[in-house]
Amino acid sequence: MASFGVHSEVGKLRTVIVHRPELSLKRLTPDNHDELLFDDVLWVERAQWEHDQFVSRMRERGVEVLYVQDLLGEALAASEDARQRLIAVVAAEAVVGPSLVEDVRAALYALPPDALARHLIGGLTVQESGLDLGKLAKTSLIGAAIDDESLFVLPPLPNTLFMRDSSCWIYGGVSINPMYWPARRREAYNMAAIYRAHPRFQAGAFEYWYPELGEDEKFKVEDFGQASLEGGDVEIIGKGTVAIGMSERTSGRMIERIAKALFAKGAAERVIAAVMTKDRAHMHLDTVFTLLDRDKATAFPKVVEGIRSISLRPGRKPGTLDVRPDKDFLSAVTDALGVKKLHVVETGGDAYQQAREQWDDGNNVVALEPGVVVAYERNTFTISKMREAGVEVVTIEGFELGKGRGGGHCMTCPVVRDPI
Repeated sequence: MASFGVHSEVGKLRTVIVHRPELSLKRLTPDNHDELLFDDVLWVERAQWEHDQFVSRMRERGVEVLYVQDLLGEALAASEDARQRLIAVVAAEAVVGPSLVEDVRAALYALPPDALARHLIGGLTVQESGLDLGKLAKTSLIGAAIDDESLFVLPPLPNTLFMRDSSCWIYGGVSINPMYWPARRREAYNMAAIYRAHPRFQAGAFEYWYPELGEDEKFKVEDFGQASLEGGDVEIIGKGTVAIGMSERTSGRMIERIAKALFAKGAAERVIAAVMTKDRAHMHLDTVFTLLDRDKATAFPKVVEGIRSISLRPGRKPGTLDVRPDKDFLSAVTDALGVKKLHVVETGGDAYQQAREQWDDGNNVVALEPGVVVAYERNTFTISKMREAGVEVVTIEGFELGKGRGGGHCMTCPVVRDPI
């Protein structure tokens, strides 16, 4: 069976899932970009070109790159059960209204799998759905109130671009993440369908850290409730340790739940909870701290030096935790890595330039192998310091991609990565 698992942040990257900018990003406007969690609208054709260069740089280093929209279409084609269940949860009463449920579901059922995948990510307008508003106006308040066929029946999911968040692989298993903002939660349902129905993943052996599934729940897609976890806060330090940011987007209750799931299976022996301040500029741990090599990391000192670090380990009784504060976050990571000293490459430039480059994802780099990372070329001061530290930096353009507040680390969901 295929072997899936991510066992470090810097070991050789084998397979990764990404999302090429498409329909959902074409639907960002000055009126809706805030509610869809973007700071600006993108020039999509340019973003596509930049993303293609990013994918090319990874493939040149031997990384297998998979596209999420292709995987979703293939999963829906392979499993009618998964297709029906995903449509049911996406077009639920709470999403489209009780009077439109049957009609919207019927419209989605009518789409072939590849088109269904495109619209589950890109959104579906009234016009695209083929709904008969004249007929529906007699039985549906929502149908009677709609006066513009360009309105969304299903809103788009432009943040799918940042594949790190909706699911994350931790050692030999995956967490399908309940994300913080309602605008993103449908992304996790798409990933659930892929992992549970795509032939490639069905043939693999791996654990589900969240949600935990019984054999009869193979295709279950449920309401995640109020807990929240996003993959940008999860970093697999290696050697049995995971660091998880307790941030704007990730709650303590989910960190505990993931820790207990990992400990129960012996997949990890330590979870370092990084208690962060909550700020749009550093919404996830990986926006201020990522590993570059076995003994090197990049960090935005203004935030990282203020992180409170608390380590979770298995308690004496099964299912309990041993919780102890660490001296500080960087020393906890150093200890977990088992190195004498962690070489920290701080965000480059003076205080003003550091703030600019952190905002432009200077610390949000993705390692292709130990000591080789991909970074946006505009972060010149930070890149210079990385190279001085002996790190090979592969640069890509990110003038449009970066407008969503995410770099190479955010845009990738590794599914196979070697240990260190």
